[in-house]
Amino acid sequence: MAYYERHIFFCNNIRDDGNCCEDHGATEMRAYAKERAKAMGIHGKGKVRVNTAGCLDRCNEGPVAVVYPEGVWYTYQDRRDIDEILEEHLKGGRVVERLRI
Repeated sequence: MAYYERHIFFCNNIRDDGNCCEDHGATEMRAYAKERAKAMGIHGKGKVRVNTAGCLDRCNEGPVAVVYPEGVWYTYQDRRDIDEILEEHLKGGRVVERLRI
Protein backbone atom coordinates (compact mmCIF):
# COMPACT_ATOMS: atom_id res chain seq x y z
CA MET A 1 0.00 0.00 0.00
CA ALA A 2 1.19 3.53 -0.79
CA TYR A 3 1.97 5.83 2.12
CA TYR A 4 -0.77 8.18 0.86
CA GLU A 5 -3.79 7.18 -1.20
CA ARG A 6 -3.89 10.52 -2.99
CA HIS A 7 -1.98 13.78 -3.20
CA ILE A 8 -3.39 17.15 -4.19
CA PHE A 9 -0.81 19.68 -5.35
CA PHE A 10 -1.70 23.38 -5.38
CA CYS A 11 0.37 25.62 -7.64
CA ASN A 12 1.62 28.50 -5.49
CA ASN A 13 3.95 30.03 -8.04
CA ILE A 14 4.60 33.77 -8.23
CA ARG A 15 5.54 35.26 -11.60
CA ASP A 16 6.84 38.72 -12.25
CA ASP A 17 4.32 39.24 -15.06
CA GLY A 18 1.42 38.69 -12.64
CA ASN A 19 -0.02 35.72 -14.53
CA CYS A 20 0.22 33.16 -11.75
CA CYS A 21 -1.89 31.07 -9.41
CA GLU A 22 -0.76 33.03 -6.37
CA ASP A 23 -2.54 36.09 -7.80
CA HIS A 24 -5.76 34.09 -7.32
CA GLY A 25 -5.21 33.26 -3.64
CA ALA A 26 -3.63 29.84 -4.16
CA THR A 27 -1.74 29.81 -0.84
CA GLU A 28 -4.90 30.64 1.07
CA MET A 29 -6.87 27.95 -0.78
CA ARG A 30 -4.18 25.33 -0.13
CA ALA A 31 -4.18 26.17 3.58
CA TYR A 32 -7.96 25.95 3.62
CA ALA A 33 -7.88 22.56 1.81
CA LYS A 34 -5.40 21.18 4.35
CA GLU A 35 -7.48 22.41 7.28
CA ARG A 36 -10.69 20.97 5.80
CA ALA A 37 -9.06 17.63 4.92
CA LYS A 38 -7.96 17.29 8.55
CA ALA A 39 -11.43 18.22 9.82
CA MET A 40 -12.98 15.66 7.45
CA GLY A 41 -10.63 12.94 8.71
CA ILE A 42 -9.17 12.28 5.25
CA HIS A 43 -5.69 13.78 5.84
CA GLY A 44 -2.67 11.72 6.82
CA LYS A 45 -1.01 8.35 6.37
CA GLY A 46 -3.01 6.05 4.12
CA LYS A 47 -5.28 8.92 3.15
CA VAL A 48 -4.69 12.31 1.53
CA ARG A 49 -1.71 14.67 1.51
CA VAL A 50 -2.28 18.36 0.65
CA ASN A 51 0.88 19.72 -0.99
CA THR A 52 2.34 22.98 -2.21
CA ALA A 53 3.87 22.95 -5.67
CA GLY A 54 5.98 25.38 -7.58
CA CYS A 55 4.92 26.27 -11.08
CA LEU A 56 2.73 23.60 -12.65
CA ASP A 57 2.98 25.46 -16.00
CA ARG A 58 -0.76 25.96 -16.54
CA CYS A 59 -0.92 29.59 -15.42
CA ASN A 60 -3.41 30.63 -18.10
CA GLU A 61 -5.89 28.10 -16.62
CA GLY A 62 -5.25 29.07 -13.03
CA PRO A 63 -5.54 28.79 -10.26
CA VAL A 64 -4.79 25.10 -10.63
CA ALA A 65 -4.43 21.98 -8.52
CA VAL A 66 -3.73 18.42 -9.59
CA VAL A 67 -4.73 15.16 -7.87
CA TYR A 68 -2.45 12.13 -8.07
CA PRO A 69 -2.25 9.25 -8.73
CA GLU A 70 -5.13 9.93 -11.13
CA GLY A 71 -3.49 12.97 -12.72
CA VAL A 72 -6.74 14.98 -12.68
CA TRP A 73 -6.28 18.74 -13.09
CA TYR A 74 -8.67 21.22 -11.53
CA THR A 75 -9.28 24.93 -11.47
CA TYR A 76 -11.20 26.56 -8.65
CA GLN A 77 -12.60 29.93 -7.65
CA ASP A 78 -13.54 29.73 -3.99
CA ARG A 79 -13.86 27.56 -0.89
CA ARG A 80 -17.01 25.90 -2.19
CA ASP A 81 -15.01 24.55 -5.12
CA ILE A 82 -12.31 23.28 -2.76
CA ASP A 83 -14.97 21.65 -0.57
CA GLU A 84 -16.41 19.90 -3.61
CA ILE A 85 -13.01 18.59 -4.73
CA LEU A 86 -12.28 17.32 -1.21
CA GLU A 87 -15.67 15.69 -0.70
CA GLU A 88 -16.22 14.24 -4.15
CA HIS A 89 -12.75 13.34 -5.41
CA LEU A 90 -10.43 13.04 -2.43
CA LYS A 91 -12.98 11.40 -0.14
CA GLY A 92 -15.38 9.79 -2.60
CA GLY A 93 -13.11 9.00 -5.55
CA ARG A 94 -15.37 10.80 -8.05
CA VAL A 95 -13.89 13.37 -10.43
CA VAL A 96 -15.56 16.79 -10.26
CA GLU A 97 -16.14 17.29 -13.98
CA ARG A 98 -17.33 20.91 -13.73
CA LEU A 99 -13.95 21.97 -12.26
CA ARG A 100 -11.77 19.67 -14.37
CA ILE A 101 -9.36 21.24 -16.81
